[in-house]
Amino acid sequence: MVRAGVTVERLARAAAELADEVGFDKVTVAAMARRFGVKEASLYSHIKNAHDLKTQVALLALAELADEVAAAIAGRAGKDALVAFAGAYRGYAKRHPGRYAAARMELDLETALASAAGRHAEMTRAILRGYELAEPDQTDAVRMLGGMFHGFVSLETAGAFQHHPRDVEASWERTLDALDTALRNWPDA
Repeated sequence: MVRAGVTVERLARAAAELADEVGFDKVTVAAMARRFGVKEASLYSHIKNAHDLKTQVALLALAELADEVAAAIAGRAGKDALVAFAGAYRGYAKRHPGRYAAARMELDLETALASAAGRHAEMTRAILRGYELAEPDQTDAVRMLGGMFHGFVSLETAGAFQHHPRDVEASWERTLDALDTALRNWPDA
């Protein structure tokens, strides 16, 4: 029998906490059953399988990250919006490494379309409006920003920058300066 109070939402939140503690790859139905003090079979009335559990964590993480980015960029434009967006993204990834990994999970198209993933793209396009980029340049810029933010954060959280004397914050600020310059001076096709 499932212990009272277990819901899909509580299960996803607990799995997200576990992901932050031990890594997204270590989130399993067995680990969640131990955390809730129930048998694994009991959880299958709330989730289909381990992939479904991880998908729930990904959806939660995408929504949380979208909320943080939206709050950070509200009322901002141009470089100010770019810096706020990037800072919210980086801050979330550093505070919630397991959830951030979950947010990078590949989702099927239907799930992705119904998730907060679309909000991320919309917010990125919103900050790019200040740079007056038309398509297809806007899509290229969205991809550039996503790749840069993810690449920097992934390297930083993996410890790749820790043995270099250059301050990571200084590199982050210069990277954002360079992105702003690139966006303001986007090359003609």
